Amino acid sequence: MKKKWVLVALIVLLCGSSYLVGFTLNRSDNDSSYEELDLFGETLSMIQKKYVEEKEFKDLIYGALSGMASSLDSYSQFLKPEDYRELLVETEGKFGGLGIEITMIDGLLTIVSPIEGTPAEKAGLKPGDVIIKIDGAVTKGITLNEAVKKLRGEPGEEVTVTVFRESDRRVENITIVRDIIKIKDIRESVLIAGGIGYIKLTEFREKTARDLDTALKNLADEKMKAIILDLRNNPGGLLLSAVDVASRFLGTGEVIVSTKSRKEEELVYKSVPYARKYLDVPMVVLINKGSASGSEIVAAALKDNKRAVLVGEKSFGKASVQSVVPLSDGSALRFTTAKYYTPSGESIHEKGVEPDIIVESKIVEPSGQEQEDVFAKIKDKATEKEFDYTKDYQLVRAVDLIKGLLVLHPAIQ
Repeated sequence: MKKKWVLVALIVLLCGSSYLVGFTLNRSDNDSSYEELDLFGETLSMIQKKYVEEKEFKDLIYGALSGMASSLDSYSQFLKPEDYRELLVETEGKFGGLGIEITMIDGLLTIVSPIEGTPAEKAGLKPGDVIIKIDGAVTKGITLNEAVKKLRGEPGEEVTVTVFRESDRRVENITIVRDIIKIKDIRESVLIAGGIGYIKLTEFREKTARDLDTALKNLADEKMKAIILDLRNNPGGLLLSAVDVASRFLGTGEVIVSTKSRKEEELVYKSVPYARKYLDVPMVVLINKGSASGSEIVAAALKDNKRAVLVGEKSFGKASVQSVVPLSDGSALRFTTAKYYTPSGESIHEKGVEPDIIVESKIVEPSGQEQEDVFAKIKDKATEKEFDYTKDYQLVRAVDLIKGLLVLHPAIQ
């Protein structure tokens, strides 16, 4: 009798959740699904009866749902109520921690990108680093939610992460002091090298496009002749924000990105009209392996529409759509519902965006002539700090390319 009650309760719970995501399970459609639910109920009943310690029914259900979600792909998760609340805090753009975007790749806790200007970036964490320990505890088998909880903490507290870096096959312990992470969408907005506008975009959030408008207008008022849009170590963010950003540089109606769901339902996002667009000035976009999701959408759209030249390294390759669906008890399900496709119809998920010109990242010491360049060291009006582009090899090469493009645009001189 108890077994039947447990099974009925489980089916009610699953069907209730299914209703929330627009899915129903009909016995006539798939009788084998009910056979597997019988097996699930049998296992659940056995654990409740004979496991050495008594377990709360909800904990068992939560554990099962977590396993179900994690079996889908690296980005799908079941979020307990407290985890869902943490997610909402993160989207507000201010929280305590290290400032890294993480994911699971083949069961390994992997850094997608350190956010610019955060403790993680200052400590030297890099895209692709695998976190194998947190404060000495091995991360094998850890969930993303558990990892986030371990990495976050009170500002001023230390956390030691042990990372494995594939590029040099080295394991390193890195101690980082937590801080309040305030996400600033545009980190740099400055005119360099004789009229080249440089904009460093760190994430895609609700106000990103409006902030970009302000930055572009200010640079245009200073007689900007060309644009370098820096999307390196940009982990993405909101899809519509990425579409809005790309729309500033593309003619109205040009395809930016499309999404395809399980049933091949396709949504096409096109460039929307704006009072002021920047269509004619030469443009270079910088990307690297820390560029993911929204930044890959923008980079691929500008590349496929032949609006910009991509310079740097191949991007991360996260091009899937995650939907977060709140459930009845305050928990939520974050799962992949579609994949992104570039204007040319290519999927970049787990492949990345290839730059037109590959330039590896390295720090350079400027020559004496470069140090004397009046545009090399300049006060960034947005941050009120000195900005020296000549030590950034990828940016130096982008500037060289832009100068060449300007030769081909005599009307802009």
